[in-house]
Amino acid sequence: MADKNTNSNGNADTQAEGAQTMQNLPLRVHAQYIRDVSFENPNAPETLKAGLEAPKMDIGFNMDARNVQDTDAKGIYEVALKVTVNATRDEKTVFIAEVEYGAVVELSQVPEEKHHPLLLIEVPRMMFPYVRQIMSDLTQNGGYPPLMLNPVDFGQIYMQRFAKQNTTTDKNTDTETKKSA
Repeated sequence: MADKNTNSNGNADTQAEGAQTMQNLPLRVHAQYIRDVSFENPNAPETLKAGLEAPKMDIGFNMDARNVQDTDAKGIYEVALKVTVNATRDEKTVFIAEVEYGAVVELSQVPEEKHHPLLLIEVPRMMFPYVRQIMSDLTQNGGYPPLMLNPVDFGQIYMQRFAKQNTTTDKNTDTETKKSA
């Protein structure tokens, strides 16, 4: 019986191995925090009436990582995950919600060639549950049902954005993607 992580040639699935390797790297989180939160409810109370159809949701994700200059330690980065939701009904804005969540992480024990994917895949994956909870609370406090963001495949977003680029030299990187619900 073949191992489920092997392909037709019997070689190990490199993507699965890469994910396993990335999750086992020593990552130290120094801080997590809300950088910015915004909720606009421009057409309330009309948009809060019972019996209205569900609004169309445009959801955008933006990840950014930058090196933090610290004389005491090397390999310190700030990673920001920003989620923006524009809810509309009949071309009228129902609400706009934005959450930008940050983390300061240390990768001093990680080989430099692994910094970029770790910063833009694993760190956002770690931050996502917090952003999801904040977004849920924002929409509920705005008078709407809590918005429960679906899980996000940050590895897929990363691969789509950087598959054709050399990713080992640029640490100050910004990725953005949009989804519609």
